[in-house]
Amino acid sequence: MANEEKSAVDQRLQNAVYGTPKINPDEQRRYLGTFRERVCLTISVAQLKERDWSDALKQELKKGIGNLVFLNGNLSDEELRPYMRAAVQEHASFTLKTDPEFSTAPEKMAVVVAAKTAVHQSPVDVEKRYADLKTPAAPIKELAKPSFWQRLFHSK
Repeated sequence: MANEEKSAVDQRLQNAVYGTPKINPDEQRRYLGTFRERVCLTISVAQLKERDWSDALKQELKKGIGNLVFLNGNLSDEELRPYMRAAVQEHASFTLKTDPEFSTAPEKMAVVVAAKTAVHQSPVDVEKRYADLKTPAAPIKELAKPSFWQRLFHSK
């Protein structure tokens, strides 16, 4: 009995000094603080920089499975603004994760949609899950009409 009490006291001291141990800390670091079984959709930093996936985020939130959006707050506001706007439009709550453990390396997560309980979705990668979304074409620049002064001085 004395051994059990010592063990409990030792555990409390360890928790006080080092903090409460986390379950699957690597998994939680990868998915911006949540567990893999709760994740519905992920967008990596590299994918976020390639193109705008806010339509995919809206479609995922409309399904109603996951309504928690975790955003890597170490990214710039300009990069995250479309995703915050999409979350608000779909009545989902979002959380900016700014801990230094959530880096902005290309393979790290930028956006994670999750549920409060386990949902076991697969695949969760945005490119695999929403491959049918067409990449929007780059806007074609209209040929600039020469101004009056350009026509006047550069006419042939």
